[in-house]
Amino acid sequence: MYKVKFYKGNYAARQRKANNDNAVAYIEHHFNSSSSSTASYAVVVTGSNASRTSKNWGRWYAKAVARFFGTQVSGDDGILVGGWNGRGDGNLKHTNMPAILLEPLFASNPQHAEIIRSTSGQDALARILTESIQRFFPAGGLIAFSVGHKYKKSNPDDRGAALAGGGTEADYAEKVLKKAAAMLQEIDEIGTERTIRVMQGDQLLFETPVDEDTLVVWDPDRGLLSIPES
Repeated sequence: MYKVKFYKGNYAARQRKANNDNAVAYIEHHFNSSSSSTASYAVVVTGSNASRTSKNWGRWYAKAVARFFGTQVSGDDGILVGGWNGRGDGNLKHTNMPAILLEPLFASNPQHAEIIRSTSGQDALARILTESIQRFFPAGGLIAFSVGHKYKKSNPDDRGAALAGGGTEADYAEKVLKKAAAMLQEIDEIGTERTIRVMQGDQLLFETPVDEDTLVVWDPDRGLLSIPES
């Protein structure tokens, strides 16, 4: 079973509160921004003192986002340890648990901004985040969410980067996290098992639980997905 709590205040204070609450994972959600309107990749920041779990989790998430939206990953196979020349490190390094800072899409890219504003885009990002949490923290527990930029005592009006075409980074990051929180809180113990899903866009066509060691095979020539009988 998962519980979710949103943390507010300055970044170090959020992390220390999550430590005191014995959270099992910490996620801060941002969207990237660039002077180039065509910048297009997914990356995850980890703290300079990040654990192997944080790094593996960040790479898994970045690659899943890139595959879904047809982009690439940046950094070291999808992660930046210690952030952009240290930027982002302070958002994570005070945690006692695995922690990642998400930069899945670019607010400054008009095509990405449309995805970020769309219900289907938010749902997809929330689903990928939820699946990453299930994969790396299958036992459940308290998941700590932090909305990047928003709710800081030191700068209460900060909302991060502007989205091309309207809106702000922080407000849409919060929408994604709220959807992920709802998904996580609907998961019961059975729902933490490995699940195979077939999607068409944002529509779920088929879903079934499978054993952890089940070999699922896709045959592109036959258009056949094979799942052995249990």
